[in-house]
Amino acid sequence: MTVVGIDAAGRPAYPGLAEALATAGLVVGAARHLAAVPVPPGCPTVTLGPLTPALDRLRAAVAADEHAVVLASGDPGFFGIVRRLRAAGLPLRVLPAVSSVAAAFARAGLPWDGAAVVTAHGRDPRPALNACRALPAVAVLTAPGAGAAELGAGLVGWSRRLVVAEHLGTADERVTWTTPEDAAGRPWADPHVLLSLAPTAGEPDAGAGVGPMRADNQPAAAPAGGWALPESAYAHRDSMITKAEVRALAVARLRPRLGRLVWDVGAGSGSVGIECALLGAAVIAVERDPAAPVRANAARHGVDVRLVTGHAPEALRGLPDPDAVFVGGGGTDVLAAVAARRPDRVVVTLAALDRVAPAVHLLRAAGYAVEGSQLAAARLADLPGGSLRLAATNPVVVLTGERR
Repeated sequence: MTVVGIDAAGRPAYPGLAEALATAGLVVGAARHLAAVPVPPGCPTVTLGPLTPALDRLRAAVAADEHAVVLASGDPGFFGIVRRLRAAGLPLRVLPAVSSVAAAFARAGLPWDGAAVVTAHGRDPRPALNACRALPAVAVLTAPGAGAAELGAGLVGWSRRLVVAEHLGTADERVTWTTPEDAAGRPWADPHVLLSLAPTAGEPDAGAGVGPMRADNQPAAAPAGGWALPESAYAHRDSMITKAEVRALAVARLRPRLGRLVWDVGAGSGSVGIECALLGAAVIAVERDPAAPVRANAARHGVDVRLVTGHAPEALRGLPDPDAVFVGGGGTDVLAAVAARRPDRVVVTLAALDRVAPAVHLLRAAGYAVEGSQLAAARLADLPGGSLRLAATNPVVVLTGERR
């Protein structure tokens, strides 16, 4: 069986298509693709709509030792039909065309070896949107209702340039550089490719921290520098920073990954949010002190953290709904406002014991199953004469609420 990619202008990519068609006992493809190639007279065809009938015909062709040709858009191994055909156990030879993503970056004149590619087609678009919020260069395969207008609206507040590539390879091709605000207010032809670019995208090291991506759009490796970094890795004031031992548990409980949005409320130095960003999450840090070193620390670690300056809970209004929230500061009014947004997980750190029970009761009343731990680390410290002692850090209670 041969799978042939057709470019956006309706042209097959390989001269070998003629040879494949000459021996074909079945040709399968969308109506526009079947019209674009010289199907031999009398050769049966299947017009793609629902995939199951086409798979049944292809299995029958393989069982009868007939050569089948499948026509597909662009590179059919790139978010295309190859995955479904392989899952059906069909033997394949693939002749790809240029993918729409490669064409979009080419039209923009940008390298894309450091870019992440995600899809909003046929699935919840929020993971694709959060990837755009988290990473410097992202290509999104869009769908009606999950395109440049919707993704642009979700990127308002993030420093991004957008490239919208419509009708690639055709006489109606249009490539538009725009802003999230402008994209949100305009109609776009479906389907199109959206490129989301941080101001540094296209520079030699832009996207270098992303690393290779797995098929499910997750980073293939943990950040090179690790996480639960020492306090010395962050600028902070008067030791007002979540200690490494506590941070390790908090980040583990938040479960950050590419495609998720994490709030860091009462961010201070931003250490928890930054380590979530290092693991691929989009992060909003909410901090009342405009002089807090969140931005400087994020830049030091090469991640994009959106800083919202203001007092919670008021500052939380209007922010996009989070998947997980770390509450490092504020009273029960802040925790109540967070729980009202119904994130999957809420992690709270408390030093004052009298605040533990109210926080637990509040989360349970909001529909969360709550577990808690008290962490009291003791660190090695030097004594005169070469001896060692254990220096205790302040005990902290870590509460984790998981939505039922």
